[in-house]
Amino acid sequence: MAGAQPGVHALQLKPVSVPESLRKGNKFMKWDDDSTTVTPVTLTVDPKGYFLYWTDQNKVRHHTYKTKLRELLDVSTLAGKMENRMLTVVSGPDMVNITYLNFMAFQEETAKEWAEELFNLASNLLVQNMSREACLEKAYTRLKLQLNPEGRIPVKNIFRMFSADRKRVETALENCNLPSGRNDSIPQEDFTPEVYSMFLSNICSRPELDHIFSDVGAKSRPYLTVEQMTEFINNKQRDPRLNEILYPPLKPEQVQLLVDKYEPNSSLAQKGQISTEGFARYLNGEENSIIPPEKLDQSEDMTLPLSHYFINSSHNTYLTAGQLAGNSSVEMYKQVLLSGCRCIELDCWKGRTTEEEPVITHGFTMTTEISFKEVIEAIAECAFKTSPFPIILSFENHVDSPKQQAKMAEYCRSIFGDALLTEPLEKYPLESGVPLPSPMELMGKILVKNKKKHHKTDGSTKKKLSEQVSNTYSDSSSVCEPSSPSAGTAESEDEDDDDDDCKKGSMDEGTAGSEAFATEEMSNLVIYIQPVKFNSFEASKKINRSYQMSSFVETKALEQLTKSPVEFVEYNKLQLSRIYPKGTRVDSSNYNPQLFWNAGCQLVALNFQTIDFSMQLNLGMYEYNGKCGYRLKPEFMRRPDKHFDPFTESTVDGIVANTLSVKIISGQFLSDKKVGTYVEIEMYGLPVDTKRKVFKTKTSQGNAINPVWEEEAIVFKKVVLPTLASLRIAVFEEGGKFIGHRIIPVSAIRPGYRYIGLRNEKNQSLTLPALFVYVEVKDYVPDTFADVIEALSNPIRYVNLMEQRANQLAALTLEEGGEEEGDKEAGSDAPSESKVDQRVALPAENGLSHTPIIAPKPPSLVGQTQSAGAVYITMSCLSSELEAQTLEELKQQKGFVREQRKQYKEMKELVRKHHRKTSELIKEHTARVSELQSQHQRRRSALQKSHKRDGKKSRSEQSLSTLDQELCELDQECNQRLAELKEQQQQQLLTLRQEQYYSEKYQKREHIKQLVEKLTTIAEECQSAQLKKLRDICEKEKKDLKKKMDKKRQEKINEAKSKDKNVTEEEKLEINRSFVNEVVQYIKRLEDAQSKRQERLLEKHKDIRQQIVDERPKTCQAFV
Repeated sequence: MAGAQPGVHALQLKPVSVPESLRKGNKFMKWDDDSTTVTPVTLTVDPKGYFLYWTDQNKVRHHTYKTKLRELLDVSTLAGKMENRMLTVVSGPDMVNITYLNFMAFQEETAKEWAEELFNLASNLLVQNMSREACLEKAYTRLKLQLNPEGRIPVKNIFRMFSADRKRVETALENCNLPSGRNDSIPQEDFTPEVYSMFLSNICSRPELDHIFSDVGAKSRPYLTVEQMTEFINNKQRDPRLNEILYPPLKPEQVQLLVDKYEPNSSLAQKGQISTEGFARYLNGEENSIIPPEKLDQSEDMTLPLSHYFINSSHNTYLTAGQLAGNSSVEMYKQVLLSGCRCIELDCWKGRTTEEEPVITHGFTMTTEISFKEVIEAIAECAFKTSPFPIILSFENHVDSPKQQAKMAEYCRSIFGDALLTEPLEKYPLESGVPLPSPMELMGKILVKNKKKHHKTDGSTKKKLSEQVSNTYSDSSSVCEPSSPSAGTAESEDEDDDDDDCKKGSMDEGTAGSEAFATEEMSNLVIYIQPVKFNSFEASKKINRSYQMSSFVETKALEQLTKSPVEFVEYNKLQLSRIYPKGTRVDSSNYNPQLFWNAGCQLVALNFQTIDFSMQLNLGMYEYNGKCGYRLKPEFMRRPDKHFDPFTESTVDGIVANTLSVKIISGQFLSDKKVGTYVEIEMYGLPVDTKRKVFKTKTSQGNAINPVWEEEAIVFKKVVLPTLASLRIAVFEEGGKFIGHRIIPVSAIRPGYRYIGLRNEKNQSLTLPALFVYVEVKDYVPDTFADVIEALSNPIRYVNLMEQRANQLAALTLEEGGEEEGDKEAGSDAPSESKVDQRVALPAENGLSHTPIIAPKPPSLVGQTQSAGAVYITMSCLSSELEAQTLEELKQQKGFVREQRKQYKEMKELVRKHHRKTSELIKEHTARVSELQSQHQRRRSALQKSHKRDGKKSRSEQSLSTLDQELCELDQECNQRLAELKEQQQQQLLTLRQEQYYSEKYQKREHIKQLVEKLTTIAEECQSAQLKKLRDICEKEKKDLKKKMDKKRQEKINEAKSKDKNVTEEEKLEINRSFVNEVVQYIKRLEDAQSKRQERLLEKHKDIRQQIVDERPKTCQAFV
């Protein structure tokens, strides 16, 4: 960073540099895992670092992409000099289907150097985001490496690389004066970079570049001047969002350096001119990549609390396939960590072997088991190879053996060593109000998330462990279902997360059993990531413990997000929240992580073994900031004085919205088939920014090599939150088959004419396929007449918006006491007099939607000309409004709470019953497999005994051969029966799970129906009692009014007497008569006011009953 301007990121990414020793090559011994054959080879890397290749004794050359490489050095399980000379290269299309290449050097130093340098090349972010020029050069390098025994380039390799149109390839080769027959070959010296460039121009002509060149200013001339080029770069290619002082426009002398670099004609370059070819090369160059290198680099501030970052997180990391069956793998931990993930999950269970070693597996399923110790060793090996920032180990601990828990803790301490965080940092004690440490302060540390043992005796814990029985739940730190009647109360000082009242009762929340009680050894490893039961956002805010966190299954998280979006964002400013997939995703599919990033959730855990669209979004998110696994949240998601509603539709205070325009101009080498192609554009971000399949080009007619689309640009007029929005551009064949795509953050995308290199469905870079686009991006400027146009086109909506704004302004201008009350109302779900749901209505301009504060309306009194005294007397007798009980208040009634508790127990019992049945089925399956194996062993022994007896009579070789054949047939038969049995058992287990899921779903629906009926009954009873109370109040008000009027009448008579002691009876009678008329009028006005008040109360009662009716279909829909 030294020497950088203030506010300017000094690029730390290093360009590719291949050491001389790798370019020259070294001798190694090579062998495969499934073979005992060892081959001497010479291992080499090409000068540009594109390929690792080796040549065997027969001079046959082989090569591979350097996708993933891992150094097998200095690991505690390896001993001896031979292991220190080993090098393993891991490659594959994803994290599951991988292959291993094993090499052994003759010196330890050689192995170490190759391991370090190859890993640096494989993990170089600039390599993973190459310019168009580098991609074309890589294809050229590949052709130059694939030589025949005579050292020439086979023409068939060129046909294979550019297979979409054979005729085009032949013509292009002929135009370059090269052999074009399939069996021909080309001398290396004839296929120079210049010839290759000419070949590409012939096979993939670019008329659109000529048009752009002409439009820029060339007109009829064959060149652009430096001045024209400077204007083009500053006006078209420069990002207008950049600060002109920190990032000044280019000067002509700087542009001249670019002309010198890219113009092939040196005489033109000296004159300050650039040709069409030079212009095309400039657009291909590294200066024009779609993503600026500083966005790829680790450039974000890493000194803020841990809760201020999105953290790349994995769910059930050990699985390689589905959630119910398939293999668990230690290798998955290595691959996930090397990909940049910083939070991994370990489902720990008690080992059943004599060694009593804990294992990792998915409980109550048919997934395989792996060694806990081996997993810890794998984590230690790969923890900080691609990122120095802290790792979170999310333990789901079902080990109900104190001895094995002690082993787990000891493995963590001994294998991780000083990297394991076992004590709080001095500056960050475990106290209320103290924020979490930053990733920078926790650099190189491993943090454990496991149940935390509270201050109880060790004997008590061991007793609980010994008595514990596996039941139905997966992650006890998650949200309860149904919600506990005590929800909303503050968590007590030593509340234990182990209580049964917060265990999962739904297939959504997982299939594993309840977690074991933490022993002291494991509990001591838990510092800053302490899982607790989630009660409410209010309770968490009151306690203010940043080191406590909660996990939410995706369905519960979505429920919280829908119900309390602003509070969810506020919660995530201080504490961590972890979201994980629902248990019914047995195929290991993923939910959309964007939903929960919008709420500021940090640990959005996905199934890394499934690279579906959701995982592609995740990979796109964490590709930036040095691929370190941490992304800084937007500022308003961190600052305590800012509030944010993820459902906002208007611009956010302090954030400048963007306008983005994308024009798809052309494509290059999109498919290896002669098919039509088309492009789709989507955007993902806040709900208001998300636009799916909003644009699709026409289909090119049988042309996948160089299609050109002359269509209007797609314009995203207002991207409210660019820092959380991503643009997806995808290419498809005419039949809808996926070719490739790219996901790019809106805040990082560069404007101008750019090439977009495509990725496959596994998010791996494709070498040749690319799109050529024109992007415009600028700060959003609202239309001056937008309000007027809106008012004319939709006057009703406009009036509602104006009323809402007025109400929000009224809330801001209240007295101090009123402001406090207003804040409470704004966060509540209590119904107001407004019939419009304020969350559905248009949000406020600052992005925070408040429920308006509506003052009680004064009663309407009959007669607009009444005196001030009459108004005063009537108002003094009229009591305040009798507020109808809200839906939330009705839900707090004892009858409703009792019904909730009863249903909760029923659901818990049903799920326990289901898991008992599942456990019995798994035991039955295990017994059948064991019986089949025993039966096979008996038949095998009988066959061997029979042949042994026969062998005594005839000891011929033919007899021994027959025995081997029969044993082989017997083994094959057994294996086939075992495979069929396991398939049948897996189907039975899946069918049972589905039956149980629908059974629970039906029970939930019945419960909802009963709850609605109970709530309706309670509402009717409460409302009836309220109306009776109102009638009593009305009678009392009338009596009070009569008393006041009679007192006033008596005062009038006394006043008349004081003036004239001889007041006649007629005069008294007249005073009484006038007051009787006045009393009648007052009582009439009072009854009118009371009648209106009663009507308002009845209207509110009706609204509450309607809310109860409306709530049922919404709740039921959540379980469809």
